[in-house]
Amino acid sequence: MDYKKFLYEQKKRDKALKAKASKVVVKEIRFGPQTDDHDYNFKKKHAEKFLKDGAKLKAFVFFKGRSIVFKEQGHILLLRLAQDLEEFGKVEQMPKLEGKRMTMFIAPKK
Repeated sequence: MDYKKFLYEQKKRDKALKAKASKVVVKEIRFGPQTDDHDYNFKKKHAEKFLKDGAKLKAFVFFKGRSIVFKEQGHILLLRLAQDLEEFGKVEQMPKLEGKRMTMFIAPKK
């Protein structure tokens, strides 16, 4: 009976710790390699809001079909986003090409 009580108490403690733990929310923003200035600014404003709310940001450039030729433009776009969001968050992972998407992670500043 003692062991059952111990297990019960341990489950109770684990549940309490789990409730206190904060969930990491990851928000995504998708760009194309040829994203225009207006669309870029619109999405940048959303990215700022996500970082202010405390969510991590996953920004990626999706290359459709033959647009993979514009890898440099996608890289430049993500670096520009990182520079514009410098005061709201820090880059966790630099732009990296994985298949047809180039991804970058930005974590909010405390």
